[in-house]
Amino acid sequence: MTDRFEPRAEKIADQQRDIQAGIDAKAGEGGGSKDEGAVQAGARKYPEPPFPEQHQRKPGDEAALDPAPMYDAPFWKGSGKLDGMAAIITGGDSGIGRAVAVLFAREGCDVAICHLDEEDDANVAKAAVEAEGRRAIVLQGDVADPAFSEAAVKATLEAFGRLDVVVPNAAFQEHVEALEDLTLEHFDRTLKTNLYGYFNLVKAAVPHLKAGGSIVMTGSVTGILGNDSLLDYSMTKGGIHAFARSLGTHLAPRGIRVNVVAPGPVWTPLNPADQPADKVAKFGAQTVMKRPAQPEEIAPAYVFLASPQCSSFITGEILPVIGGYSGG
Repeated sequence: MTDRFEPRAEKIADQQRDIQAGIDAKAGEGGGSKDEGAVQAGARKYPEPPFPEQHQRKPGDEAALDPAPMYDAPFWKGSGKLDGMAAIITGGDSGIGRAVAVLFAREGCDVAICHLDEEDDANVAKAAVEAEGRRAIVLQGDVADPAFSEAAVKATLEAFGRLDVVVPNAAFQEHVEALEDLTLEHFDRTLKTNLYGYFNLVKAAVPHLKAGGSIVMTGSVTGILGNDSLLDYSMTKGGIHAFARSLGTHLAPRGIRVNVVAPGPVWTPLNPADQPADKVAKFGAQTVMKRPAQPEEIAPAYVFLASPQCSSFITGEILPVIGGYSGG
């Protein structure tokens, strides 16, 4: 009954084999980019693995990182996207937070920099903001303490007379290879810093935000894809994404937007203070870009989401900046 279809079926099978033979013949010839170096698509060249093996004590020291993180974005030209505004950034002393502080300042924003105990890093970040012609203050405390968030918001208002942009960014992260090794103390610290810390800052800040203000949270690719050795951290980042999406709806009637930047691997002190030295040497190599991002490559997303000039119709969104998606 189906005999008449057999000649075509055999012809198609032959065609498929011909296509396969052509691909097989090219296998191993280096026709793709599998063995090429990291992707360089930015305004300047960025470091790529392998990096020197290194490990740090928490919470990490940016000045000790080798190579030094690139945060100053020299090719970014400010255009007043945050002119006359004031922002508070937790974890603003180093890494993504410092890069965000610099670009916010370049766009006309005064910045309150919150940190844990990285005094030298915080002072460098403060100087970097001031070098952009804006005011900066440094505030030390634990974001998990609601009293600190209240005090930090109060100090920001006293220093700048206003608060327009809130960036909950401080994080605790520590890889654990086995679930049995994830202690209650460790689990609790991750949740207290990454979830309570965000809630505390937002709750303290929202009464002082006016229409046109914004909240830009730091999420993570781990909150989207998960991570088998960052169970607690991934859970908190997924929680941040859900919190922002819900809060964006909740605050929309007040004209306050809430969004998330969800980075992939970024070269900051968070990682050498988390993983063994041999893994740090290969950090970011698994991305499509075959390298980690530098902080200055992530910071523009925060400017975009913070600025009412750029994103006035965007709220409750999670913006992944992860260096590409692999097809597996």
